[in-house]
Amino acid sequence: MQGRKVALAGAFATFLVLTAAWPASAQREQGWAVRESLTNPDVPLYNTAKQKLLDGGQVFTYTIARLDTEFYCEVAPHYDFIFFEMQHSTMSWADVEAMIAACPGVGVPMVRLPDVLEGSIQKATDIGALGVIGPTINTAEQAMALADLARFPPEGRRSAGLSQAARVWRGTGQNYRQTINDNMLVVAQIETPIGVENAYHIARVSGIDVLWASNGDLGNFSGLSPTSPEWHAMFDKVKEGALRAGKFVGSTSAAYANTGPNGRPDAADWRFFYGGPSMDGFQPQRR
Repeated sequence: MQGRKVALAGAFATFLVLTAAWPASAQREQGWAVRESLTNPDVPLYNTAKQKLLDGGQVFTYTIARLDTEFYCEVAPHYDFIFFEMQHSTMSWADVEAMIAACPGVGVPMVRLPDVLEGSIQKATDIGALGVIGPTINTAEQAMALADLARFPPEGRRSAGLSQAARVWRGTGQNYRQTINDNMLVVAQIETPIGVENAYHIARVSGIDVLWASNGDLGNFSGLSPTSPEWHAMFDKVKEGALRAGKFVGSTSAAYANTGPNGRPDAADWRFFYGGPSMDGFQPQRR
């Protein structure tokens, strides 16, 4: 335990030195690299959550972890995106497929994957998800697999096959195959001290749009208290890595968006959240 604390303290000191040395030119508009990666930057996205990020907004979500097609169709239009939980649930891919198909073109369905294997990413994209969240991303290599498999060539290596995705987004008036790469939102979840150390390298991966810092698991894997300077330094490092690479950054705690008297002075920097308010004040009746 003592050795781990010394290592964390050393990493914190290194982080302070590195950030102090970063040139002012590195502090560009958040998400600049995401915008530059778009094939057709002048065409509005049907992934309205990604468009909102590009427009400078913050996005919040509602989580669904069990099959309920009627409820999904009810809540989907009211939140920036719907978070289909496939990491910590017993839902099947057929369950998520049925919900997305029940109200095609409604809302922004995203899937937190159970892993970053090709089969999981392929299923999520084929059933019509407009975003994928890779859990426990620790290395740039894992991030590359996530980003590459989420998009068609030439930007990635997603396989083409019979699926419902094109049918679900037919109503956008845009050709799915030609536009989905721009509309796909790829999120790397940072949950361990190893992921924190590699945050900048993960963020630099082409096709990664968001680094998402996990409030719960960063404490779980590090053993640090959320009140400790070292714990907060991990979040700072994820944020600075994302901003330096021109990507968006988020937190699993929607409290990071709080700009009130007891909020965070850097709340505007945090853009992608788990939970939080609906877009229009809608209050779902939980089932």
